[in-house]
Amino acid sequence: MTIEEKILRGAQELVFRYGIKSITMDDIAKHLGMSKKTIYQHYSDKDELILKLVEFLLGHNTDQMDCICEQSKDPIHEIIETMKMMASTFAKMNPILFHDMMKYYPESYQKFREFKEHRIIKMIEKNLKKGQELNLYRTDMNIKILARLKLEQLDLAINFDAFPPDKFNLVEVHVQLLDHFLHGVCTLKGHKLLNKYKELHEEE
Repeated sequence: MTIEEKILRGAQELVFRYGIKSITMDDIAKHLGMSKKTIYQHYSDKDELILKLVEFLLGHNTDQMDCICEQSKDPIHEIIETMKMMASTFAKMNPILFHDMMKYYPESYQKFREFKEHRIIKMIEKNLKKGQELNLYRTDMNIKILARLKLEQLDLAINFDAFPPDKFNLVEVHVQLLDHFLHGVCTLKGHKLLNKYKELHEEE
C-alpha cells in the first residue's frame, strides 16, 4: 500500500464515521499516526484530499459493479447483488457525509454526480434492456425514463428533507425504494424470479 493510499484509507475511516466537515487534517494525521507534514506532501489541502478520496471510492465501486455484472445470473440478480454491495457500504457510513459533500465540497460532489450521470445510468439502462429481452421486465416501459427514475431515487434516499437520518435508516430506505422499483418493472416471470431470490436471501 502506497503512502497516498494509506492516507486515503485513513481519511475514509474518519469520513465514514463522522462525516467530512467535522474532521480536520490534524484528525487524519493523528488517526494514521503520521505527521501532518507528510499528508501535505501528498495533498495540498483538505479539499484536494476529499476530492481524491471520492475519486478513489468511485473507482473502487466501479470495479465492484463490473465484477457483479460479469458474475450475475440475470438482470434481477445483478440489481439485488448491487444493492447488497451498496447496503454494505451504507451500513458503515454516516449519512451526514452526503450532506457535507453537497454543501461544502462542490467539486467532490460534482465528481459524484458525473459518476451517476455517466456510469450508473448506463448500467441501469443496460440492465433494463437485458431484462426486457429475457421477458423479466415489462416491454411497455420507456427505458430512458425508468433509468432516470431509478437514478433520482438514489438522490431521494440521501435527501435529509425527505428522509431525515434521525427518523430513517439509510440502508432501509434504499432497500425499500429498490424493492418498489423492481416490483414495478418486473413481468410475472420476473416476479417469480425476484421472489425466489428474496427467499434465498432470507435463508442466508
